[in-house]
Formats: sequence, C-alpha cells, structure tokens
Amino acid sequence: MWRPGPYATQLLAQLGADVLKVEPPGGEPMRAFRGHFDLLNRHKRSIVIDLKADAARCRELAADANVFVEGYRPGVADRLGVGYDAVRAVNPRIVYCSISGYGASGPLASLPGHDVNYRAYTGTVPPDDGGHEFPVADMAAATMAAFAILAACHKGGGERIDLGMADVLANWAGTVPVTSAPPPGGSGPGRGRGPVPGYGVYPAHDGGKVSLGVVSEDRLWSATCRALGLDHHAGLSFPERLSRAEELDRDISEKIAALPRDTVVARLTDAGAPVAPVLSPAEVRTVDHFQQRGVIDGSPVRTLLDPPLPPGRAPDLDGADGWTHTPTE
Repeated sequence: MWRPGPYATQLLAQLGADVLKVEPPGGEPMRAFRGHFDLLNRHKRSIVIDLKADAARCRELAADANVFVEGYRPGVADRLGVGYDAVRAVNPRIVYCSISGYGASGPLASLPGHDVNYRAYTGTVPPDDGGHEFPVADMAAATMAAFAILAACHKGGGERIDLGMADVLANWAGTVPVTSAPPPGGSGPGRGRGPVPGYGVYPAHDGGKVSLGVVSEDRLWSATCRALGLDHHAGLSFPERLSRAEELDRDISEKIAALPRDTVVARLTDAGAPVAPVLSPAEVRTVDHFQQRGVIDGSPVRTLLDPPLPPGRAPDLDGADGWTHTPTE
C-alpha cells in the first residue's frame, strides 16, 4: 500500500511482470488520492483479500508466484500469516521482499514513520524544507527494491530481501564527504505548512528540528497529541483534523518550540509517534541503528541467503591494482 511497494512493483510491471495487487476490503487507503494511486498502479491486476480472515488465500496465490512484496512494519506480515517463513513454506523459491521504514532489525526497526521521518534521520532534509517536497525516501527505496528483486530472480533459488527506506538514504548520504557545515536548524518557516496537521518539520527550543510523520492514522495522531500535552485534540478524526489543519498544526508547533530537540524526540518516540530528529550528515554516522545494519558504507539491501559483498576499495586507474584488460582501438 501507499507508495514504496506499489512503485517498486510498477517498475517491474512496466518491464513485463504480471503484478497482482492484494488490497484489503474497500481498497487500499491511497485510492482516496486517485491522482497518486493511478500513477503508481498501472499495468497491474487487483484482488481483495482480508488477510485477517483469509491469509490462506494469499498463500495459495504466492505458491505460484516468483516474487512476494510487502510493506508492513516489521512483524505485521508474520502476525497476518503471510510472513517470509509462511510464504516460503508453500514456495521455497520465492523472492520475498519486505520494504519498511527502518528495516527488519536494529534499534529503530519498530518505529512508525513516513518519508519525512526517514529523510530527517538520514540528514537529507534541507534546512528550510517543510517536509512536503519530493518523497525521495519512498521512491529511492522502491527503485532499490526493484533492482534487488531482479538480481534475486536472476540468481534463482529464492531470497529474503529486507529493505529499509532510511537505509537507502543513509547509504546515499554515505557517498557524500562529511563537511564541517553546521547542522540544519533555526531557520526557515518552521511549520509543516501542508494540509495535514502533524506532518512536516518543526523547530525546537534549542535551534534543532524534528520531523513528524502523521498522515491519516488515528493511532499515530493520538500518540502525538498525548506526548505533547494536547490530549484535548487526541480524539479528532482524520476529516476533523483536515478541517482544522492550520489551528492544529500551530498548536503542535508551539509545543515543540518550547522543548529541546532531543526531549521532543524522546517523548514522542516513547509514545509511539512517528518522529525523527533532523540530523546533519555528520550526525547520521553516529546513529547506532545505521551502524548496526552496516548501511552507510555497505549495501542498503540486506539479503539472507546470498549477502551483498562487504565494503571494499575502488580499483586504481588502468589496472594498477592487478586487474588487467585488453585495450581496444
């Protein structure tokens, strides 16, 4: 659902793959935004399956498939009965690709989030970006997923692909030399500026910034409000929030502006809200999550059966490292 999985599978569909999109009863939430949905789901077929009641039907379909793509938070697919082990039991040669915010393991793996959070945690949010620019984390991870899926299919034998959206951006950030430039913060408009309250980049009291990634999820909105002392807003439905967006976003901005960045992040994280600190490229390299997953200097794609090559040095010019070639005229 949403963007990463649909775009990854559309890339494959555009290359000739037969893509069957599994949707919940009533369709996936992105159907409410047809301008987005139609662009991300061309050349596909669709089937409605209530995974909470009929996961067996999904496994039956997977038994004849080459690839299975899911975009839940880690652990959800397992609870629904369509996790890697369950699907592999009916199809040992399946290429099973999981796309999540921070990947299936590591200290950040269970955190909720959206594109703006992954950019913030990887030092890829410009100082004055309100969080509503091009969804680079979503699209980058989708493209990387399609690339990894094709590589696994070419090798044969099945594969388990664990792809974190933040991992891809952290890997990209690792290709840019770290400078002594100060971290972003303290400048710019300072609020989400979008039609959805609780989504964007917000300045904190100490000059740092945090990103919030609440979209339509009532649970994430409630957690955000309670963590910030806005309990009287916690029960508002998504339509109510949209109708009062400017007022609600202003209240959130004021609460965050009264606290240091790390305090805001800690409170919201403990409450289960989709938050991330806006980090500089230098700070990204100190994040334990990315260090444990080895994605900054290594590959952002993690596979179980045939791991990517570890980091190595680039070859010297013209075979000086021992590699030789035959010149052509």
